[in-house]
Amino acid sequence: MNYLEQIFKESTNNNDFFTGYYNYLYELCKKLDNVTINEVINCFITARENKRTIFFAGNGGSAATASHFAQDLSEVGRKANVTGFKTISLTDNVSFLTAVGNDYGYEKIFSIQLAELFCKGDVLVVISASGNSPNVIEAVKYAQENGGITIGLVGFDGGKLLKMCDYVVHVAADKGEYGPVEDIHMILDHMITSFLIFNLMNGKLKTV
Repeated sequence: MNYLEQIFKESTNNNDFFTGYYNYLYELCKKLDNVTINEVINCFITARENKRTIFFAGNGGSAATASHFAQDLSEVGRKANVTGFKTISLTDNVSFLTAVGNDYGYEKIFSIQLAELFCKGDVLVVISASGNSPNVIEAVKYAQENGGITIGLVGFDGGKLLKMCDYVVHVAADKGEYGPVEDIHMILDHMITSFLIFNLMNGKLKTV
């Protein structure tokens, strides 16, 4: 029984469950490594300074997070009225994804895109609750073999990505609790991009 199931069984009504869920997210957030989050922010800032591209990839709900994070980060500069961040979500070209998946295998849907787009010094952010999705693992391998920086947003026990990526933000939820992990990945998106917007608006953007 995972923690969400425990919360449900101990709840006498829906409000108890909602409160338990909120509190669980809060406890998971408190366990995040702020040092690593700062390192991720530094990677983004350095990529902007060097005019490098930041790529995002994920599957399922994490594909939506990848798309959302790429879009939010791309708008940071516009909102602050300064030069922004170059971002690409590898999850958004449906015809390309289905063509590669059909012709070469689903595990290649991100790495084949990177082969055409990725340059030395670029950044790849992979988002995976399990940390074991073959296609994001292949993408990480490609980025590292071609002079890139890799960032993983993972959950559960971290999976293979925990040791593969240069920087990993780990949401240590129970295995199978996709909802809370994906919730916190989205919180990280909004927290990081909000921080960058306010710093750019105040002319204070620098590595932290």
